Amino acid sequence: MAIELLPEWMAGLEEEDVAFIKKFILASGSLKEVAGQYGVTYPTVRLRLDRLIQKIHLTENTASDPYIATIKRLAMNERLDLDTAKVLITEYKKTKNKEEL
Repeated sequence: MAIELLPEWMAGLEEEDVAFIKKFILASGSLKEVAGQYGVTYPTVRLRLDRLIQKIHLTENTASDPYIATIKRLAMNERLDLDTAKVLITEYKKTKNKEEL
């Protein structure tokens, strides 16, 4: 029931992304503190935060088309390579455009 109350951008995140957000919030946004908790460097945490921001933007920008959002999310989570994702999205758009005509 709690999942229904989550914003769409958050519902689409992986569990480890949600855990990262929780640690970030509990650390009052201190990337250095989060880096210490994970035992990694500051730049590593900054990169992870940047990728998480990209995931959130992708969710917001593609909310109108769940298929494209799913493909982009798979690519962002490295479950699908970027070139394959581009091919799938391009072919999907071609098919969709033909159906609309």
